[in-house]
Amino acid sequence: MSPKNLNVPSKTHKFLLDKLKDKRTLQIYKKFEYNLNINKNFIVAVSGGPDSLALSFLTKIYSIKKSLDVKYLIVDHKLRNNSTLEAKIVQKNLKTFLINLNILTWKGTKPKKNIQSIARDKRYELLINKAKKLKINNILLGHQLDDLFENFFIRILRGSGLNGLISLDKETQRDAINLIRPLLNFNKKDLIYLSNFIFGSYVVDPSNKDDKFKRVKVRNFLQQLGLEGLDRDKFYLTIKNLKIANENIKFYVKKNLEKNVTILQKKKNAILMEDFFFQSEEVVFRSFVEIIKVVGKKYYPVRGKKIGRIINLIGTKPSFKVTLGGCVIKKVNGTVILSKE
Repeated sequence: MSPKNLNVPSKTHKFLLDKLKDKRTLQIYKKFEYNLNINKNFIVAVSGGPDSLALSFLTKIYSIKKSLDVKYLIVDHKLRNNSTLEAKIVQKNLKTFLINLNILTWKGTKPKKNIQSIARDKRYELLINKAKKLKINNILLGHQLDDLFENFFIRILRGSGLNGLISLDKETQRDAINLIRPLLNFNKKDLIYLSNFIFGSYVVDPSNKDDKFKRVKVRNFLQQLGLEGLDRDKFYLTIKNLKIANENIKFYVKKNLEKNVTILQKKKNAILMEDFFFQSEEVVFRSFVEIIKVVGKKYYPVRGKKIGRIINLIGTKPSFKVTLGGCVIKKVNGTVILSKE
């Protein structure tokens, strides 16, 4: 490599760091750095939209300052004819800033129903599999404040309980990989500003305007609420308070699982002690959900109504045997036993 080419990284880094001279950009970055606080290599999930492009810039600056190796990945779902071209355009755009974006392709038959939900699951699957191959435990996602609000209302429409309403959290785990959302308390307007200021443009996904999708309907509803005076700060505070209440319940669920459950044979069997069910209704419900996930080896919890029916059986029947969530659940002589199906 020539001496001229050796100077390219340092010149590009200086160019990027100079962007922090813009007051608004610097404020956004300082907030991001405070929110992230991670000193290990990580992956950034990119889509090409303003949220993920802003995240790409912020993480690039962060990696320069912290001397970290960051991998950038974009998933080509191949759900639209021009999706591959869009991914390559984003890849080329980021390369200008020494951001090496790799494309992961979803191969195989595409769904005709529940498209967004299935595509989201496939995206996570591809990202997590790549993270495991790279031996990186952290993936950063571009979810921002609007996503938090939308998720809240979508969960209301589904009849979710407290845990579901605030399920979009700053950090969650999936298949032993940390999913981190450092932009969750950022306004979309700031991310659009940053994306335009740094990259000049961003990809617009037409499905984000298609109101056949529930998320788009909720988004339009929230925009209408905004026009009618919705206080976003107070709404965010409400969700924060609900999260605090949820953490308190999680504390008692953890205690219940530790004290009143015996796990046997590499998590293939579990015995629930009598005191397991002498807790508050919500603690018993969540504890039961968790033990079914552990024994049944399932990521997603079983539907609430089915759990409720079995808990009712446990309280009213001296003995029974049912299957649910990959588990065989038996009550024998007052003892509840779960086994891998």
